[in-house]
Amino acid sequence: MVKRHHQIDFASGALVFPGGKAEAGDSDPAWEALVTGWSPDGGVEQALKISAIREAFEESGVLLARTPDGAPWCAEPRAAEAREAVAKGERSFLELVRELDLRLDLGAMAVYARWITPVNMPRRFDTWFFIATAPQDQLAACDGWETVDAEWIEPAEALRMAQVGVRKIIFPTRMNLQMLAESRSADGAIAASRARTLVVVEPKVVQRAGEPYLVLPPDAGYGLVEEAFSAAM
Repeated sequence: MVKRHHQIDFASGALVFPGGKAEAGDSDPAWEALVTGWSPDGGVEQALKISAIREAFEESGVLLARTPDGAPWCAEPRAAEAREAVAKGERSFLELVRELDLRLDLGAMAVYARWITPVNMPRRFDTWFFIATAPQDQLAACDGWETVDAEWIEPAEALRMAQVGVRKIIFPTRMNLQMLAESRSADGAIAASRARTLVVVEPKVVQRAGEPYLVLPPDAGYGLVEEAFSAAM
């Protein structure tokens, strides 16, 4: 997980999963020759997987990719040197992957969740969460720009630290950490993701004794969740 810079508008200072916004280049048809697990009918989800890999690379330095012969890719200086330029839009991520002769490993990724901000919020997001096993031979490090810290942390420990006030964790992240904590391993969490039917989570705001509460769909995998809006934010 990474800690967002305190001067960023959304979730400043919070502990979050690496991520960000989709870009037009993530949908470039040229990616077909530079990924594994390509599907002609992949559409939006396929482009979002490319977005997720790019954002994880920008924010943590981890690049989920393989060499043309199918072997896991090990980090090399050229990628690290280009990371900031890619993050700032000064260099094409597609061209970097082509230069490194890599294939983004789309097949290793599973859809974990999809959250859409409630309708009454001033800013709304449609956020997809993906899960994959991290490459063993790559070092994760914050970018020092959007994120100021990076750490591997067990879901239960992250939740404990948030509960005692050591870390700030926003509501969607906390809910996904709770679901992750139900699995005993990364492989178990991925298997559970692939077996679970994706239910879009668009929290509803309801009134309870004059106070707004966030309510999640009961079949989305998080159990019965009704939480005071003030506590969730």
